[in-house]
Amino acid sequence: MQMDFNESQTRKNLMRAFAGECQARQRYYQAALTAQQKKLVGLERMFRFTAEQEERHAMVFWKLLKQGDGQDVDISAGFPAAVSEEIQKLLDSSEAEEYKEFSVIYPDFARIAADEGFTEAASEFGMIAEIENSHRARFAYYGKLCREGTLFRSDDPGQYWICLNCGHIHKGSEPPRECPVCSVEQGYFIRREEAAFTSCATVSA
Repeated sequence: MQMDFNESQTRKNLMRAFAGECQARQRYYQAALTAQQKKLVGLERMFRFTAEQEERHAMVFWKLLKQGDGQDVDISAGFPAAVSEEIQKLLDSSEAEEYKEFSVIYPDFARIAADEGFTEAASEFGMIAEIENSHRARFAYYGKLCREGTLFRSDDPGQYWICLNCGHIHKGSEPPRECPVCSVEQGYFIRREEAAFTSCATVSA
C-alpha cells in the first residue's frame, strides 16, 4: 500500500536526488570550462555531455516531486565539494561521486521507494543508478588515460584519431600536434572509437 507522499521518505530522497543532480550538472560544467582553458577539447565535450545527462536526471526527479502539494522539503545531505583546476583530480573525484550514487545512494533510495509503495520512483532511481555507473566508467577511462600519459598516445601504430573540429581522421600512435586540415591544436583529437556516430561509417546504406 502506498503511503502519503508528503509524509514519505521518498519525497525527501527525490529532493536530495534533484539537488544532487543539479549540483553534478554544475560541477561537470565547471570541469568542462577548466578543460577548455587547458585546450583539452575532447575532455571538455565529455564533461559537457555528462553534465547535460545529469540535468535530464534532475528533471526526472523534479517531475516526480510534483506529486506533492508544493510545500518546502527540508533535507539534510552531504554534497561533494572537490574544487580543483587539475584535470586528473576532477576526473578522479567525479568517478568516486558516480560510484557512490550507483552503488549506495540510488539503490537505497530505490529500496525505500519500493517499500513505501512508489513504484515509479523506485524504477527511476534504479535506472538512473545504472546510468551513473556508465558515467563512472567514462570518468575512470579518461582518468586512466591522463594518469598514464596516454590521452594523446597509443601503443598501437594503427590507432585512428578524429579531429572534433573538422572530422579529419589520422592514423598513428599519436594524433598530429596540429590538424593538417583545419589547423586546430592536438587537444581537439580523440580516439575515433570515442566519437559519437563514428560507428555509422561501418554500416552499409
